[in-house]
Amino acid sequence: MKGSMFKGLWVALVTPFRGGAVDEAALRALTRHVLGGGADGLVPLGTTGESATQNEKERARVLEIVLEEAAGKAPVMPGTGSNSTDVTIQQTLAAKKAGAQAALVVTPYYNKPTPEGQIAHYEAVAKAAEFPIMIYNIPGRTGVNMTVETLLHLARLPEIQAVKEASGSVDQSSELVAGAAERGLEFAVMSGDDTLTLPILSVGGTGVVSVVGNIVPRETREMIELFQAGKVGEAARQHARLFPLIKALFLETNPSPAKYLLNHLGVCLPDVRLPLLPVKPATAKRLEEAWRVAGLAAPAVSA
Repeated sequence: MKGSMFKGLWVALVTPFRGGAVDEAALRALTRHVLGGGADGLVPLGTTGESATQNEKERARVLEIVLEEAAGKAPVMPGTGSNSTDVTIQQTLAAKKAGAQAALVVTPYYNKPTPEGQIAHYEAVAKAAEFPIMIYNIPGRTGVNMTVETLLHLARLPEIQAVKEASGSVDQSSELVAGAAERGLEFAVMSGDDTLTLPILSVGGTGVVSVVGNIVPRETREMIELFQAGKVGEAARQHARLFPLIKALFLETNPSPAKYLLNHLGVCLPDVRLPLLPVKPATAKRLEEAWRVAGLAAPAVSA
């Protein structure tokens, strides 16, 4: 079935750095940690993975490592989007050739195309790649929100199978789910905001592409499974438990807070690439407090 793999917990992986280079050992350890926590899919090279500051060789190596670690365990969907249609096509074809199972393609940023331009962009990528695509709608990063009508128009294409909805609007997710059902479209709506995972599940969403899943994949997946099993009250309690931690992860620009916590837990260094900076001391204190309040155990991570 079209889009059937886009459900549950997909984790938007951070890219660990050490001495300015990709920390390959830490990336492998992180990937194993996330898979061990029950992630249904992996998303390297997205916003959380600082893909915008990586060159072509680094991107290829990150994807290669994640594919090696994930082989036979979970599908891999790298971010391949750009504000250039030609570059997006090249990066999507490269991901397909490398062995990825799908591509996460962000709405073109900076140049802010009209809905007609967005449609032309995704149609061109889909036609060239012939590969499963999840649209990434994140107006806070791109400067433009894809409308429900634009997304549903694109969902008619066999390659356009899902959307990572990070508009921050549960209304938009509700309209997408209802609109797809009315038109008989197989189109998965996944939350792009950890704080909204449970609300979006409640209106028919299929899962989340998660940041907090880097840190607590097991607990995040547990919340989804509780909801899907009809244990809504228990799912809500798990959501409430994780909520302060999730909010703390966005006190500064993602992924700096996530990397601070991963370092605090011994997973990887807190290093990010300019123009991002490590978190301020005040943010670090709040992150540690949120962790303590949640009462979570440190992950067991093998190098």
